[in-house]
Amino acid sequence: MTDAFNDIPAFVAAVEANGFAAAARRLNLSRSAVGKAIARLELRLGVRLFHRTTRHQTLTEDGMAYFEHCLRAMEELGAGKARLEAGRQAIGGRLRVSMPVLFGRLCIAPVLTRLAASHPDLELELQFSDRIVDLIEDGIDLSIRMGALGPGVGLMTRRIAREQMVICCAPSVVAAGTVKSVEDLSAYPAIVYSRNGRAQSWLFPTEQAAPLEHVPRSRLKFDDLEAMADAAAAGHGLAWLPLWLVRDRIRAGGLVRLLDAQPTLGFDIHVLWPQLPYTPARVRAALDALIAEVPVFVSE
Repeated sequence: MTDAFNDIPAFVAAVEANGFAAAARRLNLSRSAVGKAIARLELRLGVRLFHRTTRHQTLTEDGMAYFEHCLRAMEELGAGKARLEAGRQAIGGRLRVSMPVLFGRLCIAPVLTRLAASHPDLELELQFSDRIVDLIEDGIDLSIRMGALGPGVGLMTRRIAREQMVICCAPSVVAAGTVKSVEDLSAYPAIVYSRNGRAQSWLFPTEQAAPLEHVPRSRLKFDDLEAMADAAAAGHGLAWLPLWLVRDRIRAGGLVRLLDAQPTLGFDIHVLWPQLPYTPARVRAALDALIAEVPVFVSE
């Protein structure tokens, strides 16, 4: 069947050019190659498509009927190609994005919902989950991931921002500026992020390769950042939290930021998407929006 399709352009060209020789020039083939292609097509169809003389070729009745079908088929193929090309340019269709629950709700969803509002043909499907999804198997267009990336086959990646971490607490616990060094942190109770029995240390960059690690003393260990921020605002201790989560509380005075002059290590934020021969317009538009807007949420 594939070989039959390969011979159709020679047949159509011979009809349109009114001869095998003219068709050969149009297709940059020899006259013999055009004649053989049409002969193969006739053999497969079991009909004669041309009346042949030594000087002319004219369509048979079967040839005329088949030519009309070929034209309609080629028009449909052309329309299909044009539709695909238009789809690559138009920002529309379904966009499925996976993201961590809290970061996605506060920093990613606002960006993408504004994008959808600007493009009425864009259908947005946001999935909030802290598990690592398989983009190919789950049919995900984009995935947002925090921290180090593991191996990913058939995926493209782009770092879109770096999460900034801050140490903060309620004003009743310690006044801003009172803590002068990392060593001073040990004098105060802490609220620590912990998952699967492992508490997270607080990390500070140094001139050496290894960061300075502070292990806070704590009776409060949570696996939810928002609950940690609530506990810190209620005066239960110091917390090491992302700026995007506590910025508004700091501005409102509910939390104070400690060690302003001592930066803490942050975590890279990446967007991943399946590697394809071309990137659909909806995915490109989402990438552009995330690259432009997410840094505003995570930095000063």
